[in-house]
Amino acid sequence: MLILLPPSEGKAAADSGPPLDLASLSFPELTRTRTRVLEALIRISGQRNALRVLDVAPGLAPQVERNTRLRESPAHPADRLYTGVLYEALGLASLPPAARARADASVLIFSGLFGVLRPSDVVPAYRLSMGVDLPRSGALAGIWRKVLGPVIETAAGDGPIIDCRSSTYAAAWKPPRSLAGRVVQVRVVQEVDGKRSVVSHMAKKTRGEVARALLLADRVATVQDALETVRQSFEVEERQGAFDVIVRG
Repeated sequence: MLILLPPSEGKAAADSGPPLDLASLSFPELTRTRTRVLEALIRISGQRNALRVLDVAPGLAPQVERNTRLRESPAHPADRLYTGVLYEALGLASLPPAARARADASVLIFSGLFGVLRPSDVVPAYRLSMGVDLPRSGALAGIWRKVLGPVIETAAGDGPIIDCRSSTYAAAWKPPRSLAGRVVQVRVVQEVDGKRSVVSHMAKKTRGEVARALLLADRVATVQDALETVRQSFEVEERQGAFDVIVRG
């Protein structure tokens, strides 16, 4: 099983720890692209137009300035870096040992800076969305789309791929036809008085809870296993290539 997650905009900076070591991260075949994006981000973050290019509000200027020190800033594991609704609901730190081991092997966190990360990868806090177009480098989603396919398909093996990404990060890897039937997108739909609508904030929380339920399961070897596991805690409708998780009220 592979669970694909977006990052969170909120990130907890490490108070202490080693600096970034790109060579130590999972998937060393991505090191060249990571280096290219890192250098571009450091460069643009020190320029006058950084907030506009990175599409960041003025109040977050200190986070952009921090990007200029990414090579020296203290780093810590990704499971402590990402905060926000999805990661609070997922609760990686509170998983029992067996489920935590599954998370380290099964969770891939998409990142505009690093492509994909394992929860145990040690990285500093940064500010960069996958939706950004970096000058002289190009659109990040396009950059990562060129190199992530083999990484994800190898990591998935022959198990199911549970896609909990937002649309911005889904653009960085689109499942090929060869994986049809094994990739399931988790969609969250709210139903009120018989009417359904797609939700945003609640979707993050629910996707985190779905991912946690899957990690707590002893065995999820097929899409059907995943469906049965999620149905133990949620109302789910299976559609072609998707699980619609229904939230009422």
